[in-house]
Amino acid sequence: MPGTLYLVATPIGNLKDISKRALETLQGVDLIACEDTRHTGKLLNAYGISKKLVSYHEHNEFSRADELARRLANGESIALVSDAGTPSISDPGFRLVEQARDAGASIVPIPGPVAFVNGAIVSGLPTNALFFGGFLPSRKGERRKALQAVAAIPATLVFYESPHRLGRSLADCAEVLGPRKAAVVRELTKLHEEVIHGDLSELAEKYSSADPKGEIVLVIAGNDGGPAEARKGSTLAERVKELQRLGEDRKVAMKQAAKEFGVTRSEAYRQLQLDPKSK
Repeated sequence: MPGTLYLVATPIGNLKDISKRALETLQGVDLIACEDTRHTGKLLNAYGISKKLVSYHEHNEFSRADELARRLANGESIALVSDAGTPSISDPGFRLVEQARDAGASIVPIPGPVAFVNGAIVSGLPTNALFFGGFLPSRKGERRKALQAVAAIPATLVFYESPHRLGRSLADCAEVLGPRKAAVVRELTKLHEEVIHGDLSELAEKYSSADPKGEIVLVIAGNDGGPAEARKGSTLAERVKELQRLGEDRKVAMKQAAKEFGVTRSEAYRQLQLDPKSK
């Protein structure tokens, strides 16, 4: 009979945030698969748990998922943990879940901390609707395209970002998304936890020369003013040109602008034909 794969959430900083159920699960499984055996070892040592560990990370995910799926098929129980937070959220995991399912194993989530959720609730921005985009792309052009793709979403945007890219990413956010409220949430649940508020331009200026440390969640207000309000003061033709300057071809730029302004592509084409600024 196939075994069980447990997806166990672990603390994002403060070790006291682990649940009793998570500890019982880690104590009871045959094997724990983790990103960094040394990191997970510290957590287990803190609670007196001695268990066999194997590495499971982005560099060995494919081969290790095959191995773990075979062990599950043979009846073993396995806990999957990431270095911090919930496995599979911007961390390896979904391939193992897929293969575990195909092997007939039971899959059980053991809920707990998630950094982007805690970043959102402490930001002071609306949480009735959230869009989580994981890590923003590291390359400028790809990052701007990713931001363009979410510009019209009427939900608070949440991303992870590395400290050394934060200033550049905020500058791109300010240029692509406009003057939106935002929050930089750093080192959640740790000693130097902080939340810095401001609009995107203010934050971009603040972090242009700052050297932040630690884990960062970037929370940005969504497009909550309606399509046209999001580009108040500009015409559809001006928006098309702006998107073209950011690297889009004219057809893609027109489609994106039409979506942001709440008009059909045929209506957008008609407006472009009539607007001298589009020539």
